[in-house]
Amino acid sequence: MMNVGLIGLGAMGQGMARSLLRAGHAVAVHDLRREAVEALVGDGATGCDSPAKVAASCDAIVSVVVNAAQTEDVLFGANGCASAMKKGSVFLMCSTVDPNWSAALEQRLEALGLLYLDAPISGGAAKAAAGQITMMTAGRPEAYAAAGGVLDAMADKVYRLGDRAGAGSKVKIINQLLAGVHIAAAAEAMALGLREGVDAKALYEVITHSAGNSWMFENRMPHVLAGDYRPLSAVDIFVKDLGLVLDVARATKFPLPLSSTAHQMFMQASSAGHGREDDSAVIKVFPGIELPPPGGKGS
Repeated sequence: MMNVGLIGLGAMGQGMARSLLRAGHAVAVHDLRREAVEALVGDGATGCDSPAKVAASCDAIVSVVVNAAQTEDVLFGANGCASAMKKGSVFLMCSTVDPNWSAALEQRLEALGLLYLDAPISGGAAKAAAGQITMMTAGRPEAYAAAGGVLDAMADKVYRLGDRAGAGSKVKIINQLLAGVHIAAAAEAMALGLREGVDAKALYEVITHSAGNSWMFENRMPHVLAGDYRPLSAVDIFVKDLGLVLDVARATKFPLPLSSTAHQMFMQASSAGHGREDDSAVIKVFPGIELPPPGGKGS
Protein backbone atom coordinates (compact mmCIF):
# COMPACT_ATOMS: atom_id res chain seq x y z
CA MET A 1 0.00 0.00 0.00
CA MET A 2 1.15 3.55 -0.74
CA ASN A 3 0.78 7.10 0.49
CA VAL A 4 -1.26 8.69 -2.29
CA GLY A 5 -2.37 12.29 -2.73
CA LEU A 6 -5.41 13.28 -4.74
CA ILE A 7 -6.02 16.90 -5.72
CA GLY A 8 -9.38 17.92 -7.19
CA LEU A 9 -12.49 16.49 -5.54
CA GLY A 10 -15.07 17.03 -8.23
CA ALA A 11 -17.50 14.36 -9.36
CA MET A 12 -14.69 12.12 -10.63
CA GLY A 13 -12.05 12.95 -8.03
CA GLN A 14 -14.30 12.12 -5.08
CA GLY A 15 -14.98 8.64 -6.41
CA MET A 16 -11.34 8.04 -7.28
CA ALA A 17 -10.27 9.04 -3.77
CA ARG A 18 -12.78 6.65 -2.24
CA SER A 19 -11.59 3.86 -4.54
CA LEU A 20 -8.03 4.42 -3.34
CA LEU A 21 -9.18 4.28 0.29
CA ARG A 22 -11.16 1.12 -0.39
CA ALA A 23 -8.03 -0.49 -1.83
CA GLY A 24 -6.18 0.21 1.42
CA HIS A 25 -4.01 3.15 0.39
CA ALA A 26 -3.36 6.04 2.77
CA VAL A 27 -4.91 9.01 0.97
CA ALA A 28 -4.30 12.74 1.45
CA VAL A 29 -6.70 15.09 -0.35
CA HIS A 30 -6.96 18.75 -1.29
CA ASP A 31 -9.65 20.84 -2.94
CA LEU A 32 -10.52 24.53 -2.88
CA ARG A 33 -13.93 23.56 -1.46
CA ARG A 34 -13.59 22.80 2.25
CA GLU A 35 -16.79 20.76 2.31
CA ALA A 36 -15.42 18.39 -0.35
CA VAL A 37 -12.29 17.78 1.73
CA GLU A 38 -14.30 17.26 4.91
CA ALA A 39 -16.48 14.66 3.19
CA LEU A 40 -13.39 12.60 2.30
CA VAL A 41 -11.90 13.07 5.78
CA GLY A 42 -15.09 11.49 7.07
CA ASP A 43 -14.30 8.46 4.90
CA GLY A 44 -10.76 8.13 6.25
CA ALA A 45 -8.65 10.47 4.13
CA THR A 46 -6.29 13.11 5.49
CA GLY A 47 -7.28 16.65 4.56
CA CYS A 48 -4.61 19.12 3.44
CA ASP A 49 -4.94 22.87 2.92
CA SER A 50 -2.58 23.07 -0.07
CA PRO A 51 -1.03 20.90 -2.82
CA ALA A 52 2.35 21.33 -1.10
CA LYS A 53 0.98 19.75 2.08
CA VAL A 54 -0.29 16.80 0.03
CA ALA A 55 3.13 16.37 -1.58
CA ALA A 56 4.97 16.37 1.75
CA SER A 57 3.49 13.02 2.76
CA CYS A 58 2.90 11.22 -0.55
CA ASP A 59 4.87 9.18 -3.08
CA ALA A 60 2.23 9.48 -5.82
CA ILE A 61 -0.03 12.44 -6.54
CA VAL A 62 -3.16 12.16 -8.68
CA SER A 63 -4.39 15.45 -10.15
CA VAL A 64 -8.06 15.52 -11.21
CA VAL A 65 -8.58 19.21 -11.94
CA VAL A 66 -10.37 20.71 -14.93
CA ASN A 67 -7.67 21.84 -17.34
CA ALA A 68 -4.01 22.61 -18.01
CA ALA A 69 -4.15 26.01 -16.29
CA GLN A 70 -5.40 24.46 -13.06
CA THR A 71 -2.79 21.72 -13.33
CA GLU A 72 -0.08 24.37 -13.68
CA ASP A 73 -1.39 26.03 -10.52
CA VAL A 74 -1.45 22.72 -8.63
CA LEU A 75 2.18 22.12 -9.55
CA PHE A 76 3.82 25.51 -9.77
CA GLY A 77 1.46 28.03 -8.16
CA ALA A 78 1.62 29.38 -4.63
CA ASN A 79 1.96 26.36 -2.31
CA GLY A 80 2.20 24.13 -5.40
CA CYS A 81 3.26 20.54 -5.04
CA ALA A 82 6.20 20.38 -7.49
CA SER A 83 8.72 21.96 -5.12
CA ALA A 84 7.53 19.79 -2.22
CA MET A 85 7.48 16.41 -4.00
CA LYS A 86 10.15 13.87 -3.13
CA LYS A 87 12.67 13.04 -5.85
CA GLY A 88 11.49 9.98 -7.74
CA SER A 89 7.83 10.39 -6.80
CA VAL A 90 5.21 10.40 -9.54
CA PHE A 91 2.60 12.92 -10.67
CA LEU A 92 -0.45 11.48 -12.46
CA MET A 93 -2.22 14.07 -14.63
CA CYS A 94 -5.85 13.05 -15.30
CA SER A 95 -7.20 16.19 -17.02
CA THR A 96 -8.10 16.59 -20.69
CA VAL A 97 -5.32 18.76 -22.14
CA ASP A 98 -3.38 19.51 -25.30
CA PRO A 99 -1.10 16.49 -25.91
CA ASN A 100 1.85 18.78 -26.68
CA TRP A 101 1.41 20.53 -23.33
CA SER A 102 1.40 17.15 -21.58
CA ALA A 103 4.60 16.08 -23.32
CA ALA A 104 6.27 19.35 -22.32
CA LEU A 105 5.13 18.90 -18.71
CA GLU A 106 6.86 15.52 -18.58
CA GLN A 107 10.15 17.21 -19.51
CA ARG A 108 9.66 19.98 -16.93
CA LEU A 109 9.07 17.47 -14.14
CA GLU A 110 11.97 15.26 -15.26
CA ALA A 111 14.25 18.28 -14.85
CA LEU A 112 13.10 18.43 -11.21
CA GLY A 113 13.81 14.73 -10.64
CA LEU A 114 10.11 13.83 -10.74
CA LEU A 115 8.23 11.18 -12.70
CA TYR A 116 5.10 11.84 -14.72
CA LEU A 117 2.20 9.88 -16.14
CA ASP A 118 -0.05 11.31 -18.83
CA ALA A 119 -3.26 9.67 -17.54
CA PRO A 120 -6.58 11.13 -18.77
CA ILE A 121 -9.73 9.41 -17.55
CA SER A 122 -13.21 8.53 -18.77
CA GLY A 123 -16.29 6.87 -17.36
CA GLY A 124 -18.27 9.32 -15.25
CA ALA A 125 -18.94 9.76 -11.56
CA ALA A 126 -20.63 6.39 -10.98
CA LYS A 127 -17.72 4.42 -12.42
CA ALA A 128 -15.23 6.58 -10.53
CA ALA A 129 -17.01 5.70 -7.28
CA ALA A 130 -16.90 2.01 -8.18
CA GLY A 131 -13.23 2.04 -9.20
CA GLN A 132 -14.22 1.21 -12.78
CA ILE A 133 -13.06 4.18 -14.86
CA THR A 134 -10.94 3.90 -17.99
CA MET A 135 -7.46 5.45 -17.92
CA MET A 136 -5.56 6.33 -21.10
CA THR A 137 -1.96 6.44 -19.94
CA ALA A 138 1.51 7.06 -21.31
CA GLY A 139 4.84 7.56 -19.61
CA ARG A 140 8.22 6.10 -18.81
CA PRO A 141 8.45 2.60 -17.32
CA GLU A 142 9.89 4.17 -14.17
CA ALA A 143 6.72 6.26 -13.77
CA TYR A 144 4.49 3.19 -14.00
CA ALA A 145 6.68 1.42 -11.44
CA ALA A 146 6.47 4.38 -9.06
CA ALA A 147 2.66 4.46 -9.41
CA GLY A 148 2.48 0.93 -8.05
CA GLY A 149 -1.11 -0.26 -7.62
CA VAL A 150 -2.59 3.24 -7.74
CA LEU A 151 -3.88 2.93 -11.31
CA ASP A 152 -5.56 -0.43 -10.77
CA ALA A 153 -7.20 0.81 -7.56
CA MET A 154 -9.02 3.53 -9.50
CA ALA A 155 -9.67 1.92 -12.87
CA ASP A 156 -11.19 -1.14 -14.48
CA LYS A 157 -9.22 -0.54 -17.68
CA VAL A 158 -5.70 0.94 -17.72
CA TYR A 159 -4.40 1.34 -21.25
CA ARG A 160 -0.64 1.82 -21.66
CA LEU A 161 -0.31 3.76 -24.90
CA GLY A 162 3.33 4.79 -25.06
CA ASP A 163 6.57 5.23 -23.16
CA ARG A 164 6.49 9.04 -23.32
CA ALA A 165 3.74 11.47 -22.34
CA GLY A 166 1.32 12.71 -24.98
CA ALA A 167 -0.14 9.50 -26.37
CA GLY A 168 -2.67 9.22 -23.55
CA SER A 169 -3.88 12.76 -24.12
CA LYS A 170 -4.15 12.18 -27.87
CA VAL A 171 -6.46 9.20 -27.33
CA LYS A 172 -8.51 11.18 -24.78
CA ILE A 173 -8.91 14.02 -27.28
CA ILE A 174 -10.31 11.54 -29.82
CA ASN A 175 -12.64 10.09 -27.18
CA GLN A 176 -13.90 13.60 -26.43
CA LEU A 177 -14.48 14.23 -30.14
CA LEU A 178 -16.85 11.27 -30.18
CA ALA A 179 -18.45 12.08 -26.83
CA GLY A 180 -19.21 15.67 -27.81
CA VAL A 181 -20.51 14.81 -31.27
CA HIS A 182 -22.67 12.00 -29.85
CA ILE A 183 -24.24 14.26 -27.20
CA ALA A 184 -24.97 16.92 -29.81
CA ALA A 185 -26.48 14.31 -32.15
CA ALA A 186 -28.55 12.81 -29.33
CA ALA A 187 -29.90 16.25 -28.46
CA GLU A 188 -30.70 16.94 -32.10
CA ALA A 189 -32.61 13.68 -32.43
CA MET A 190 -34.63 14.24 -29.25
CA ALA A 191 -35.32 17.85 -30.28
CA LEU A 192 -36.70 16.70 -33.63
CA GLY A 193 -38.89 14.16 -31.87
CA LEU A 194 -40.28 16.83 -29.56
CA ARG A 195 -40.88 19.21 -32.49
CA GLU A 196 -42.75 16.48 -34.38
CA GLY A 197 -44.93 15.69 -31.37
CA VAL A 198 -43.48 12.22 -30.73
CA ASP A 199 -43.96 10.85 -27.21
CA ALA A 200 -40.51 11.57 -25.76
CA LYS A 201 -40.48 8.64 -23.36
CA ALA A 202 -41.55 6.25 -26.13
CA LEU A 203 -38.89 7.69 -28.45
CA TYR A 204 -36.24 7.07 -25.82
CA GLU A 205 -37.44 3.48 -25.34
CA VAL A 206 -37.41 2.74 -29.06
CA ILE A 207 -34.04 4.33 -29.82
CA THR A 208 -32.28 2.64 -26.90
CA HIS A 209 -33.37 -0.72 -28.34
CA SER A 210 -32.55 0.12 -31.96
CA ALA A 211 -29.51 0.57 -34.19
CA GLY A 212 -29.52 4.35 -33.77
CA ASN A 213 -28.69 4.14 -30.08
CA SER A 214 -25.45 5.45 -28.60
CA TRP A 215 -24.08 5.35 -25.07
CA MET A 216 -24.48 9.12 -24.87
CA PHE A 217 -28.12 9.02 -26.05
CA GLU A 218 -28.91 6.34 -23.48
CA ASN A 219 -27.02 8.12 -20.69
CA ARG A 220 -27.87 11.80 -21.33
CA MET A 221 -31.42 11.87 -22.67
CA PRO A 222 -32.93 10.75 -19.31
CA HIS A 223 -31.69 14.12 -18.00
CA VAL A 224 -33.81 15.83 -20.66
CA LEU A 225 -36.84 13.61 -19.96
CA ALA A 226 -36.58 14.48 -16.26
CA GLY A 227 -35.93 18.17 -16.91
CA ASP A 228 -32.88 17.78 -14.68
CA TYR A 229 -29.85 19.75 -15.85
CA ARG A 230 -27.80 19.57 -12.67
CA PRO A 231 -24.23 19.23 -14.01
CA LEU A 232 -22.61 15.83 -13.99
CA SER A 233 -20.52 17.06 -16.92
CA ALA A 234 -21.20 20.66 -17.88
CA VAL A 235 -21.80 22.29 -21.25
CA ASP A 236 -18.62 24.33 -20.74
CA ILE A 237 -16.57 21.14 -20.44
CA PHE A 238 -17.36 20.41 -24.08
CA VAL A 239 -16.76 24.01 -25.09
CA LYS A 240 -13.24 23.40 -23.75
CA ASP A 241 -12.72 19.81 -24.90
CA LEU A 242 -14.06 20.18 -28.43
CA GLY A 243 -12.02 23.38 -28.64
CA LEU A 244 -8.93 21.30 -27.82
CA VAL A 245 -9.94 18.73 -30.44
CA LEU A 246 -10.16 21.45 -33.08
CA ASP A 247 -6.87 23.05 -31.99
CA VAL A 248 -5.04 19.74 -32.32
CA ALA A 249 -6.50 19.09 -35.78
CA ARG A 250 -5.92 22.67 -36.94
CA ALA A 251 -2.20 22.35 -36.25
CA THR A 252 -1.96 19.77 -39.05
CA LYS A 253 -4.76 21.27 -41.18
CA PHE A 254 -6.97 18.24 -40.64
CA PRO A 255 -10.71 18.86 -41.26
CA LEU A 256 -13.25 17.95 -38.57
CA PRO A 257 -16.64 19.12 -39.86
CA LEU A 258 -18.80 17.26 -37.32
CA SER A 259 -16.65 18.35 -34.39
CA SER A 260 -16.83 21.96 -35.58
CA THR A 261 -20.62 21.87 -35.71
CA ALA A 262 -20.93 20.22 -32.30
CA HIS A 263 -18.53 22.79 -30.83
CA GLN A 264 -20.68 25.61 -32.16
CA MET A 265 -23.76 24.03 -30.57
CA PHE A 266 -22.09 23.89 -27.15
CA MET A 267 -20.79 27.44 -27.63
CA GLN A 268 -24.32 28.59 -28.44
CA ALA A 269 -25.71 26.88 -25.35
CA SER A 270 -23.01 28.43 -23.17
CA SER A 271 -23.58 31.90 -24.63
CA ALA A 272 -27.28 31.53 -23.86
CA GLY A 273 -26.45 31.06 -20.18
CA HIS A 274 -26.38 27.26 -19.95
CA GLY A 275 -22.61 26.79 -19.61
CA ARG A 276 -22.74 25.42 -16.07
CA GLU A 277 -25.70 23.16 -16.71
CA ASP A 278 -25.40 19.49 -17.61
CA ASP A 279 -24.06 18.97 -21.12
CA SER A 280 -27.45 17.57 -22.15
CA ALA A 281 -28.64 21.21 -21.93
CA VAL A 282 -27.19 21.63 -25.43
CA ILE A 283 -30.72 20.61 -26.51
CA LYS A 284 -31.84 24.09 -25.42
CA VAL A 285 -30.30 25.64 -28.54
CA PHE A 286 -33.12 24.22 -30.68
CA PRO A 287 -36.03 26.60 -31.30
CA GLY A 288 -39.71 25.86 -31.17
CA ILE A 289 -39.67 22.84 -28.86
CA GLU A 290 -41.27 22.35 -25.45
CA LEU A 291 -38.87 20.53 -23.14
CA PRO A 292 -40.13 18.27 -20.35
CA PRO A 293 -40.41 20.23 -17.09
CA PRO A 294 -38.33 19.53 -13.96
CA GLY A 295 -39.50 16.30 -12.39
CA GLY A 296 -41.04 15.24 -15.67
CA LYS A 297 -40.63 11.91 -17.42
CA GLY A 298 -41.34 12.98 -20.96
CA SER A 299 -44.77 13.24 -22.58
